[in-house]
Amino acid sequence: MELRNVGRSGLRVSVVGLGCNNFGVLDTEASRKVVHRALDLGITLFDTADIYGNRGGSEEQLGAILGARRKDIVLATKFGMPMDDSGHKKGASRRYIVEAVEASLKRLKTDWIDLYQLHQPDPATPLEETLAALDDLVHTGKVRYIGCSNLPAWQVAHAHWLARESGFSSFVSAQDEYSLVVRDIERELVPALEAHGMGLLPYFPLASGLLTGKYKQDGEMPAGTRLALMKRLSDRYMTEANWRIVDKIEEFCAAQSHTLLELAFSWLAARPQLSSVIAGATRPEQVEQNVKAIEWKLSAEQIAEIDRITRKI
Repeated sequence: MELRNVGRSGLRVSVVGLGCNNFGVLDTEASRKVVHRALDLGITLFDTADIYGNRGGSEEQLGAILGARRKDIVLATKFGMPMDDSGHKKGASRRYIVEAVEASLKRLKTDWIDLYQLHQPDPATPLEETLAALDDLVHTGKVRYIGCSNLPAWQVAHAHWLARESGFSSFVSAQDEYSLVVRDIERELVPALEAHGMGLLPYFPLASGLLTGKYKQDGEMPAGTRLALMKRLSDRYMTEANWRIVDKIEEFCAAQSHTLLELAFSWLAARPQLSSVIAGATRPEQVEQNVKAIEWKLSAEQIAEIDRITRKI
């Protein structure tokens, strides 16, 4: 398994990461099989969040499953989204960050978090307060590196400036949606990451399954799949524009004797800012497919052709 640095930091992660958003929804034994297969295949980045698994379930399962293997991985989690119905347990204030990190450490059964990420912007809290609180966690050793997720490019740049001016630890990564059919971050966020030496950790690399090849525009939705069960996602991804892209890149893949899944992962791996592709799995076989998919090394000509096909006007 290839390892890459996260941006210009010293943190190194496997180029394929395991997204743990399904844990806590899966039973513990099913999650255990996925975790163990990921470890066997050399995956080192395990990405979760306090909110995953019905508020805490994912972290709890990971803590129960990892045991002595905890030291072998880069454990990433997130904070900031609502953890109760009252609206009190959320955000990025110093008060809440101190509470949230202790809760995550307890659920994960660990003394430290390798990458602690702000899950979404908090308009109610000055970013300087958030960075100061996270910097304190780095200095105490409870957190090794910090990152962000779903922040607009201007806020990422502002955070970097604040950290530099105040001497705080700065974000080393940004986790945002990015795939062959969702390329919005290329306009502003990707240049900001490049300018400030941050690594990209894309989520939804398969566009909630659209890029697996199992869906057909005029066919029946496979029973039990995410897009079949969640109309808001099918409405979002199964658009005419996206189907046109999928049809063309499937033709491209067929001509190259590769699958759509392999292209989705390998194209991301070829992006300059990419540190690791965050991909979820509910079965060990899916982990194996994800790891195998990254092996296709695209040429410059192939990348140019895919860019031509997938860029939306």
